[in-house]
Amino acid sequence: MIDRVIIYPEIQHGKPIIKGTRIPIIRILGGMSGGMSKEEIMCEYNIGEADVFAALEYASALIETEQFHPLPKY
Repeated sequence: MIDRVIIYPEIQHGKPIIKGTRIPIIRILGGMSGGMSKEEIMCEYNIGEADVFAALEYASALIETEQFHPLPKY
């Protein structure tokens, strides 16, 4: 994932993108959550299978670091 997902402040306002493109990770995830297949994503954005998997791995890593702090009950 590290060699495929990059963040540059001057590209896409610093949102994570697929290296060598201007395609934000959120666009790949949004397409998949909207029902697009991996093959449709690859064709639509002209990216490879490894790029799609890198986007999923990036999202997974973010979720893994998410912390949950329940509010106290009154």
